[in-house]
Amino acid sequence: MNVAPGTIQVWSDLLCPFAHVAIHRLRAARAELGVEVRLDHRTFALELFNGPHSRPGTDSEAVGLGQVAPEVGFRLWSAPDWTYPSTVLLAAEAVHAAKAQGLQASEDLDAALRRAFWFDSRPIGHRQTILEVAAAVESVDPTELATALDDGRARSAITHDHTIAVTDAVQGSPHLFLADGTAIHNPGVAVHWEGPWAAGYPIAQNKDPDWAHQLLRAAAA
Repeated sequence: MNVAPGTIQVWSDLLCPFAHVAIHRLRAARAELGVEVRLDHRTFALELFNGPHSRPGTDSEAVGLGQVAPEVGFRLWSAPDWTYPSTVLLAAEAVHAAKAQGLQASEDLDAALRRAFWFDSRPIGHRQTILEVAAAVESVDPTELATALDDGRARSAITHDHTIAVTDAVQGSPHLFLADGTAIHNPGVAVHWEGPWAAGYPIAQNKDPDWAHQLLRAAAA
C-alpha cells in the first residue's frame, strides 16, 4: 500500500460513521501519547459501490455507534432534508488536494469536514460548504484549495483509490495500514443487525479498547 514510515494510511468514506469513530479515537489516543504520527487519508468511496449515499443506513448506524462511542458526539441530521449530501466525492477530492499543503492540512480538513457533517448537519458535498469549512482550518490555505478544486488536479486521486478499493486489498471503510504491513479493518467496534440493514437496528459493542494506542506506537516505531 506504499505507506510512509511514521504514518497511518486511512481508507474511508466521509459519511461512514464507523470511520468517524475510528479516526476520532486515533486522534484522541495520539494526543494522549504525544507521538508524531500523521494520518494519510485515502478514499474508499461507498457511493462508487452503492450509488448515492443511503441516509437511513447512515442514520441508524450512527445511532447504534453513539451508544458505544458517546465521546464522538454523533448528532442526527437537523438541516432540511433536501440539503443532505447524496455525494461527497468533491469533499474527498478536497482532502486529497490539501495534501499539497502537507499531511497536516489534509488530516485537519478531513476532521473538519467530518465534524461539519456529523455535528453541524452541513452539506459537505457542496463546493461552497467545503471552502467555508476549509477557511476555518488554520493549516489549510482555502484560496489554494479553491484553485485545486477548480482545476481538478486531485480528481484522478479519487479514481486511482477506487481502482485499489475494488480489489481485496481494502475490505471497507475504515481500513488502516502501517508501513510494516499491519492492516486492520473497522478496529475497536463489533456490530450486527437486528433485522435488515437500514430497516432494522444495529447492535454495536466495543472491543479491543487499546487498539488505537497499540497502532500508534507501532507506527511511531
